[in-house]
Amino acid sequence: MRKQEIEKIEVDILLDAICRRYGYDFQNYAKASLKRRLSLLMETAKVNHLSEIIPRILHDEDYFNSFIMEISVTVTEMFRDPSFFHVFIQHIIPILRTYPFIKIWHAGCATGEEVYSMAILLKEAGILDKTTIYATDINSHSIKCAREGIYKLENIDKYTANYKKAGGKFSFSDYYYTKYQYVKMHDNLKKKIIFATHNLVCDGVFNEMHVIICRNVFIYFDKTLQNKAALLFRDSLVNRGFLCLGTKETIEFLESENDFDCFSKKEKIFRKKTKTVAK
Repeated sequence: MRKQEIEKIEVDILLDAICRRYGYDFQNYAKASLKRRLSLLMETAKVNHLSEIIPRILHDEDYFNSFIMEISVTVTEMFRDPSFFHVFIQHIIPILRTYPFIKIWHAGCATGEEVYSMAILLKEAGILDKTTIYATDINSHSIKCAREGIYKLENIDKYTANYKKAGGKFSFSDYYYTKYQYVKMHDNLKKKIIFATHNLVCDGVFNEMHVIICRNVFIYFDKTLQNKAALLFRDSLVNRGFLCLGTKETIEFLESENDFDCFSKKEKIFRKKTKTVAK
């Protein structure tokens, strides 16, 4: 048997063990991305074969949690892709103003930078007080960081530039205070955010969302998992609710494609079609 075939068996056994032991299903993650991260994990663990870490993952929950941190993607920044936030301000916020209350689900929120970005823009638009933001991620460590809202000071210049490009009205420094080499987001932003762990693979629907933001997560899923997540989002949105994906992502060619209209082709924003009621 070739080495490549043996390695595939090891990956299959590892993923099956994780699913059966902890309920995390990585079977439908994009194989190229998963393979890269597993290779890095092996280097860190100083092992030659992936199968060597399976017993430790099964019996050591702390090690498994560190594994989740390595395997899940946490690349983010404040006002990432400012043009997306600019379009949101100009074209979606005026629609959200018409609702008596607003529910937004930020799925795959990583360490929370983009969640606070959205809260800031909603506050500047005067609608944060009637909004609830549900910020979820599979990675419990990332959720802990997001809930704390503490970030490195060294990134603030870039975040400030992004804020201005996104269309921020005031000074970005109004929303955090500095201590040592870190900044902490103001608590008045957090009061409208609910942080929680959520697994897009196996957890249920978030009902009656007006907006779902899941940016730069689909690119790590294969088509099977993209289909499953897109159907979950469709069923979690109100009629005419918005689904916001990353710039390299789409729902085209997925099972739920015909359930959405394209709202912004460039920013990959889609709007759920109104359900027709059979007579």
